[in-house]
Amino acid sequence: MLNINYILKVSDAKAVDVQKALEQAGIKVISITEVFKEEAPAEK
Repeated sequence: MLNINYILKVSDAKAVDVQKALEQAGIKVISITEVFKEEAPAEK
């Protein structure tokens, strides 16, 4: 087995939702760590 680390950037999603989506795609999730959170720029 090969463990691989990825960094994702998502909009308006909780970690549990990302995990569920990946597992539904057949990807085993070992852990999810929130690294940074920022407010999206306001629409003009």
